[in-house]
Amino acid sequence: MAKQKNKLDFCSFCGERPSREMVMFNGHESNICEVCIDNAHEILEENRRFMKKKTKTSFKIQKPNEIKDFLDQYVIGQEDAKKTLSVGVYNHYKRINQTSETDVEIEKSNIIMIGETGTGKTLIAKSIAKLLDVPFCIADATVFTQAGYVGEDVESILSRLLQVADYDVERAQKGIVFIDEIDKVARKGDNPSITRDVSGEGVQQALLKLLEGSLVNVPPEGGRKHPEQKFIEINTQNILFIAGGAFDGIENKVASRLNTNVIGYNKKSKEIDQNNVMKHATSQDLKSYGLIPELCGRFPVVTYLQPLDKDALKRILMEPKNSLIKQYTHIFELDDIKLSFAPAAIEIIVEKAIDLSLGARGLRSIMETLMLDAMFEMPSQENKKSFKVTEKYALEKLANIS
Repeated sequence: MAKQKNKLDFCSFCGERPSREMVMFNGHESNICEVCIDNAHEILEENRRFMKKKTKTSFKIQKPNEIKDFLDQYVIGQEDAKKTLSVGVYNHYKRINQTSETDVEIEKSNIIMIGETGTGKTLIAKSIAKLLDVPFCIADATVFTQAGYVGEDVESILSRLLQVADYDVERAQKGIVFIDEIDKVARKGDNPSITRDVSGEGVQQALLKLLEGSLVNVPPEGGRKHPEQKFIEINTQNILFIAGGAFDGIENKVASRLNTNVIGYNKKSKEIDQNNVMKHATSQDLKSYGLIPELCGRFPVVTYLQPLDKDALKRILMEPKNSLIKQYTHIFELDDIKLSFAPAAIEIIVEKAIDLSLGARGLRSIMETLMLDAMFEMPSQENKKSFKVTEKYALEKLANIS
């Protein structure tokens, strides 16, 4: 009875006595009316939106030397490419985060990397995205076709980016897209063909609207499998596109432009390193290779990755944070087995990788072949707690690789 006598009939927050039509929620010696609940709900929702935007779309801009220092932990060599990527990425996100009002509009600078397979193009792009903690996706240009033909539409690139960003459109609009094998969509001849080149020039034309910065209607689940789905509008103006390709044979076009193959005395050719002619590659050479001028113009930054020599492959095998030697050592540590490699065995692995001409990717297949039997047998040998890969063992296991 005492509780009923002391029961409050006014809101403990606003002090008002609500009308009979309004709901009053009773608590321990306090009440709250529905008006105060609605106000509190609005405040909470606004705070959630603010915190979500703050945590997902803002990030610390890393300086170019900080980006390169991070890349050095994962990518061996390729100093020029890492420096170019570091500056390009820094300027791109500095442009996005600028707050001052100015009449000067900084344009986006997409990047294209030229390099043989296994030189680190994809690894550099992945490492930058990891450092900045932004959505990142890889698209293979060889699967795209012109709209209306069998294959994937170029808009599916943004579908993947949207999925990586957990369908947060604002976060996806500040992501990084790596388009691999861009050289495979080069048109087949120097002159535009009167027939459709649906997997070459047609794809290049379709890519233009993504690269330049425009509003694109993106199917969230992929275009052709779910035609009934609603489209999501994405602005590509702040998405950084990095393209990579081997561009096999482009060195001949660079050499021709630089007149390095002219017989006789040529003063200009004396100033050019014949063994490193690709560092002089420009958008003009990409156009000669088969990329349309409009696409070349949307990749203003061009950089080149050097082929990996013996010393670079040896360092890649041992030095990076996620090097193969460290990976396999950790795999054996999980079974309480200490794994070690003789220096001569490492030399044999590197020589085999050079013979395969697959760059750093060749190291993985060689290591799998080398360590297969050991990984099969060692976990069952409980008394053996160490294993050393010797020169003799490496020669025996890798004898059939050629």
